[in-house]
Amino acid sequence: MHRFFLTDRPLAVGDVVALDPLAHQLHAVLRLAPGDRILLLDGQGQSFPTELVQVSPRRAQGRILARRPASGEPRVELVLFLCSLKRDKFEWVLQKGTELGASRFVPVISQRSVVRPAAALVKKFPRWRTIIREAAEQCGRARLPRLADPVGWAQAVTWAEGPRFLPWEAAAGQEGWPGLGEAVRALRPQPQRLALLVGPEGGISPDEAALARSQGWQPVSLGPRVLRAETAALASLAIVLEALGELG
Repeated sequence: MHRFFLTDRPLAVGDVVALDPLAHQLHAVLRLAPGDRILLLDGQGQSFPTELVQVSPRRAQGRILARRPASGEPRVELVLFLCSLKRDKFEWVLQKGTELGASRFVPVISQRSVVRPAAALVKKFPRWRTIIREAAEQCGRARLPRLADPVGWAQAVTWAEGPRFLPWEAAAGQEGWPGLGEAVRALRPQPQRLALLVGPEGGISPDEAALARSQGWQPVSLGPRVLRAETAALASLAIVLEALGELG
């Protein structure tokens, strides 16, 4: 059943809701007709099986048939602080990170970020939110991951909610700096929230690493190979979710 987030209005069983923004997709792309069913999601963890009662190129309506808890969310809130990346790499992480289970994305401007002005990042937010929404619909998420305002490195490292891990190539082989999977599996009890901070293409500077460590971020290794920033971000998400039993 095709899934669509409808988060701008309350949804209730028996209501006939306007679906005009979806009309073209329903009619021309998916070729659905009255009587076909779709699944609406409110972004708050509830799903609503809905029967289409009107479908045309510009107009669509559906009658909500039921309300059910939606599935597809990890038990832990996983926050990804990701330094801004050039071109489409950041978008790729948003899409695949949503599919893996990230709960929140926070763009970070660091010393070696290629895209530095916050205003330049904010201009991309409408497109980025569309990428997140479409990925969440495709992969079966119950909630839309949030996209936070851009922050500088010094502000990012002040985050103090739950365990915080800093994947860093300098951590490989360092005594007392474990692998990310090892560090997550050692957490007792299992946290409700966990944060990752991944650097830019040029890497994390020593000063930035020192500041993060002073604020309680644990440097961790992703293995003996140096990964590109976008690869490190997705590998980190996958390692954390596997270590927490979310990919089994």
